[in-house]
Amino acid sequence: MTATQTSRTVKPPRENPYRTRGSADIMKPSLGGLIGKYALLLGVLALMVFPFLWQMSTSLKGASENIYDFPPSLIPAAPSLDNYAEVFRTIPVVDYAWHSLLVGIGTVITNVVFATLGGYALGTMKFRFKWVVLAIFFSTLLVPGEVTLTSQYLTVKSLGLANTLWGVFLPGAVAAINVLLMTAACRMIPSDTLDAATIDGANTMQRLRHIVWPNVRGMVSVVALFAFIGAWDDFLWPLVVLSDPASYTLTVGMQYLSSNFAANPRVIAAGTMIALVPIIVLFAVLQKWFFKGVEEGSVKG
Repeated sequence: MTATQTSRTVKPPRENPYRTRGSADIMKPSLGGLIGKYALLLGVLALMVFPFLWQMSTSLKGASENIYDFPPSLIPAAPSLDNYAEVFRTIPVVDYAWHSLLVGIGTVITNVVFATLGGYALGTMKFRFKWVVLAIFFSTLLVPGEVTLTSQYLTVKSLGLANTLWGVFLPGAVAAINVLLMTAACRMIPSDTLDAATIDGANTMQRLRHIVWPNVRGMVSVVALFAFIGAWDDFLWPLVVLSDPASYTLTVGMQYLSSNFAANPRVIAAGTMIALVPIIVLFAVLQKWFFKGVEEGSVKG
């Protein structure tokens, strides 16, 4: 066996995840601190996951099972999909989900495009009254959405978009918080890099494509995911704009279950799970690119 082969077979010593007694490595927690950290994480995880598990368990339980037992039983004695079938028999779930999907995709596209362009302008360009524009964006975050609900509805109605999916989509086409997030991401790009590209003859679109975009993809993924979740889960605005049940989005359509099946929380839980599962699947599929993009911080040309 050669020296090279020997070096490949020797494994480096396993590093302890905690600080041993007498160690000067203050970046590692002590054994007690490590146990406490994981105990706290497990507690937070239980608080966040338990309502979802209880809701899913309730949706699978039959009428003979008591859903209010204490301690709660998360495993149904006889799992059944009858509650889900009842939801599909009561409302056109597929049509409502399609409406929500259209609004969500449109919201993602417009927020990514306009927030990126706006963030590039506010984060890298210099112009007069720039602080006024930033102040306006920040001020919109201080105003509750219910305050502007009437003005938004009157605007949409005057455009002839009331009771349409366009009316649902338009107010969320670009969000101030997304523009500010992209502004913060664009500010992290060194100005020297952009100036060098300008000296080399790159125009605005070339700088956006080759310098800005590779460095803000992480924030773009955050904006895209949050924009879709916000559009998919929105209830109040579609409820105000839409009056025709044939145009309802999924969240508004699920309200019908609460009114007709108030005495049967199992059906309501099934409807909630139907509305929630696409979000979970989407995040599960995109989380690799989501976290990978957030971690990208180096300047790429």
